[in-house]
Amino acid sequence: FGEFGLKSTTRGRLTSRQIEAARRALTRFIKRGGRVWIRGFPDKPVSKKPLEVRMGSGKGNVEYWVAEIKPGAVLYEMEGINEQEARAAFKLAAAKLPVRTMFVARSL
Repeated sequence: FGEFGLKSTTRGRLTSRQIEAARRALTRFIKRGGRVWIRGFPDKPVSKKPLEVRMGSGKGNVEYWVAEIKPGAVLYEMEGINEQEARAAFKLAAAKLPVRTMFVARSL
C-alpha cells in the first residue's frame, strides 16, 4: 500500500488497544501530511473469568480481542511524507507495541 512500513521481527499478540495507540501516535506525528494503513486486524477473542469466581462452570466471557503477529508481518504502512519523518513516526509507534519491529522502505 504505502512507501514505508513497520515490520515485526518477533512473534506476539497485539490487542486492539495497542493497535489504536500506535495508530494515534502515527497520525498525530504526521498531522495531515500522509496516509496510514493498518495491516493487522484483531480477530481472535481472549476470554477471562470474572474475579473471585470458583473454578469450573464453563468458559469465561470474551475480555478483549487480539491480532496474532508473526515475524515478518507488516503492521503499519505510510505514504506521502519523506523518509526521515516516517522513521521518526514509526519510532514513536513502535514504543507502543509489545513486539520488536523494524523500519522498511519500498525499493523500486
